[in-house]
Amino acid sequence: MAAVDVTDDSFAAAVLESELPVIVDFWAPWCRPCKTVGRILDELESEQGTRVRLAKLNVDENLAVSSRYGVLSLPTVILFVAGEPRETVIGPRPKQHFERVFEPYLGAG
Repeated sequence: MAAVDVTDDSFAAAVLESELPVIVDFWAPWCRPCKTVGRILDELESEQGTRVRLAKLNVDENLAVSSRYGVLSLPTVILFVAGEPRETVIGPRPKQHFERVFEPYLGAG
């Protein structure tokens, strides 16, 4: 399953109403570390199969959602489960960090 681009308008349906856990990658085109984190998250999603979705939200174009969840630094990644934010990772981190933080919600890969 490929990552889905979400906006302020589509966020509720794509993320909050999802039956699967959703990893939301808050990013911006000018953010170099965001590109690295984005590749890591793409890998994680492909490894998890149908257990998780990946959504990407451009903070420059979608201020309402970014503000609602207090996104002040990039990259920021928030894992939503049953419409609620469960884990937040701020800044670039290695793949193993994301795996460890998200594992309780996604199970072993």
